[in-house]
Amino acid sequence: MPLVILQLIAERPLFSTAFHPKLALPHRRILVFAMATNPAPTGQRNIPAALIDEARQHVYEAAIRTPLVRLNHDGPAEIYLKLENLQPIGSFKIRGAWNAVRLLPEDQRRHGVWTVSAGNAAQGVAFAARRAGVPCKILMIDAAPQAKFDAVRRLGGEAVKASYDECWQALADRTHPTMNGAFIHPFEDDAFIAGNASAGLEIIEDLPDVDSIVAAFGGGGLSCGIAAALKARGHKARVFAAEPETAAPLALSFAAGSPQKFPNWQATFVDGCGGKSVFPRMWALAHHLLAGSIVATLEETRQAMRLLAERNRVIAEGAGACAVAAGLTGKCGPGKIVCIVSGGNIDLAKFFELVTRA
Repeated sequence: MPLVILQLIAERPLFSTAFHPKLALPHRRILVFAMATNPAPTGQRNIPAALIDEARQHVYEAAIRTPLVRLNHDGPAEIYLKLENLQPIGSFKIRGAWNAVRLLPEDQRRHGVWTVSAGNAAQGVAFAARRAGVPCKILMIDAAPQAKFDAVRRLGGEAVKASYDECWQALADRTHPTMNGAFIHPFEDDAFIAGNASAGLEIIEDLPDVDSIVAAFGGGGLSCGIAAALKARGHKARVFAAEPETAAPLALSFAAGSPQKFPNWQATFVDGCGGKSVFPRMWALAHHLLAGSIVATLEETRQAMRLLAERNRVIAEGAGACAVAAGLTGKCGPGKIVCIVSGGNIDLAKFFELVTRA
């Protein structure tokens, strides 16, 4: 399998100096990691444990350690909420975005960065770019909530609207005629996923006997990052993806045993998860790291959004509520279940409409 060797900034060498003598030099600040390129769709990909550990050392330069609280709900399982909606940008994406931007070589970063997003990765990359002092452009899905467009502008990013299909194609192509600078993929690359993995490390530190974890699946960077973190620590908790019924390509992929496109895809209020397809490189992670995909109906997701507001006073966007809806189905099994409230970036008028509907 071909390898691309990338230079990253770190505080200490991660490889034996018997193989890399120069890493032992005083004050040497070089980390080298290898990332597989273009793995076969049926191949097995992993996120290096060393990369996850290195990301953890720096993630709190931008993100916060979010609390883990019990859902105030009576049921057969103990459900806990990982409140990523409390991040400075209102979503977990700050973890991966910061890690990806800070690890760019300076000669690339200084020309600016860009990404494709429904809004949360946009805010994460814009936040990271502002921290790094470089310009940022975002190709944003035109149906994203206005709150997300407003947030990107507040963070200094330039948002360019495009259709969902155009954005999804740009993710696959990693290029777009209106964009320039270094591309930050919002879910597929090792550095972004390693940043997201820090959420998984926090969970097993705060709740060592967790049995299952559920996270929304849009591209797969959060669920696969958490699962990679657990694997790196030898933890046996299962990690499930959550998808809405209107956009569940991962469930189809598990059924078929290969990455699939979702027919009759629909845009809904669950805008932060549920893609049109599973990218082959993400399938190379998901098929062996995840325990499966739990598909939630839109009504189950709406009810979960209402439950979170009523019982825990939590504002969750559709993707965050989708994970809770999946956790409430009972399909994760018994025991202690952590649901990732991945974000809270939703227009308040839309939130009010959803949670007050009879």
